[in-house]
Amino acid sequence: MGSMIKFKRPDGTTCKGYLAKVRKGKPGIVVIQEWWGLNDQICGVVDRFARAGYNALAPDLYKGRVTQKPDEANHMMSGLDFVGASDQDIAGAVGHLAGMSRKVGVMGFCMGGALTIAAAARVPGIACGVPFYGVPPAQLADPARITIPIQGHFANTDDWCTPAVVDGFEKAMADAGHKAEIHRYDAAHAFANERSAAYDLACATQAWDRMLAFLGMHL
Repeated sequence: MGSMIKFKRPDGTTCKGYLAKVRKGKPGIVVIQEWWGLNDQICGVVDRFARAGYNALAPDLYKGRVTQKPDEANHMMSGLDFVGASDQDIAGAVGHLAGMSRKVGVMGFCMGGALTIAAAARVPGIACGVPFYGVPPAQLADPARITIPIQGHFANTDDWCTPAVVDGFEKAMADAGHKAEIHRYDAAHAFANERSAAYDLACATQAWDRMLAFLGMHL
């Protein structure tokens, strides 16, 4: 359904991404990749959003690199310039969608979930954010700077984005006066990825339905 495009970043350079568009005036959603890269699964999420009526764009944060090996994925994630990914690649994607969409939201999984929260704190023009099982360090995204609606989806059995981390983020948002809508699932990390061994159909379906209802209210 979609295709690869180039779009401009705020600094004037370009970034590639996978775009599936419906038509001008529809809501827009930036989809942020997991640590594997911009793979077929993430492109499938973009297409799924388009079928639901959204102009959707996934920026290629790894510049063409994709892997199926956890060690390599961890290496690529560790080497990512998270500030640049947020303030340039994701900001550029938001700006590109803003040219064709009435409002733009951001969502992502794992690393992309953390970057969703970072973008919510750092990037102007975002109407709402939906992170899945990812929370960034406070020095990247101060919760006090997040004033847009946030709906988070997290796993109760997660040794990366642990329940304690989620509790801390929820408390920090509430303390800043901007309470997030947080949902927790009796599932493991990556429960919404149909290619993961942790995939949980019931939890993934519930999370997707909750997200669409949330996006429908804010976009």
